[in-house]
Amino acid sequence: MNLSKFTFLLALIGGASGQYYDDYEFPMSIYGPSSPNCAPECNCPPSYPTAMYCDELKLKSVPMVPPGIKYLYLRNNQIDHIDEKAFENVTDLQWLILDHNLLENSKIKGKVFSKLKQLKKLHINYNNLTESVSPLPKSLVDLQLTHNKITKLGSFDGLVNLTFVHLQNNQLKDDTIAAALKGLKSLEYLDLSFNQMTKLPMGLPTSLQTFYLDNNKISNIPDEYFNQFKGLQYLRLSHNELTDSGIPGNSFNVSSLVELDLSYNKLKNIPTVNENLENYYLEVNEIEKFDVKSFCKILGPLSYSKIKHLRLDGNRLTQTSLPPDMYECLRVANEITMN
Repeated sequence: MNLSKFTFLLALIGGASGQYYDDYEFPMSIYGPSSPNCAPECNCPPSYPTAMYCDELKLKSVPMVPPGIKYLYLRNNQIDHIDEKAFENVTDLQWLILDHNLLENSKIKGKVFSKLKQLKKLHINYNNLTESVSPLPKSLVDLQLTHNKITKLGSFDGLVNLTFVHLQNNQLKDDTIAAALKGLKSLEYLDLSFNQMTKLPMGLPTSLQTFYLDNNKISNIPDEYFNQFKGLQYLRLSHNELTDSGIPGNSFNVSSLVELDLSYNKLKNIPTVNENLENYYLEVNEIEKFDVKSFCKILGPLSYSKIKHLRLDGNRLTQTSLPPDMYECLRVANEITMN
């Protein structure tokens, strides 16, 4: 048994590690003299002449954007509308960041976004949207609409390059999701956490690799639901209403899965997982028994669980209730956390 670190905690530590993607991946502004090709109220650093920073200026509308700008930041303003001609000088715009404004769907005019044929990132987090924005250009790769009031998703037809979709902290229900997203053949990352879902959406793109559903009201999982996602690696279902009866036996036996978070549910038994799983979060459930078969179907020199991190704190297990053959099964684990 190569169990180098066996930790027992009384405190409950919220949250679980996962796969994240950098929001911007672009050097932030170093304020200094602006490039001459810049809106007078904004900043265009000479070192990044194609970026224009207009953050925290109390703007109520989009400023004049000169030709040549590819990266436009308009965060933390009071922008409540976008005119159809707002970006007519910059049809080669690639990033448009509009977080923390006052935008509503009815005040975003015409096809203002779909005209931007090279747009790759569109972020409209922390606004007043009630549905997703559309139409959008086929070039779009990363769409973020978090922390709005979205209850309905519009059409994403033709968005063949859309890879990352962030919809967390809205008011979405399961019946609004599948039809909108089913045609996104490149979709790898989907965050639907902190919504009002009671069921898992059917018919999603099978290309998903990261799927976050935490903080909803999901109580059951359709049989073999996650097996349709052949490359699924990161899955979060924490803070839902899952019980043993709502989870078919093979629900999480997905060979590609690296991380699974089922914390803060109502589970009494440990759901069976594939031997390839590395990070498993089960804290704050009602688990009373550690069944080795949940991790290892058989034990042998070449048959063991790849689990490295296992969270079991906040359950009804104790160190003395753990079976001896657990150590043979979890032979590569370096952190097991429990009461």
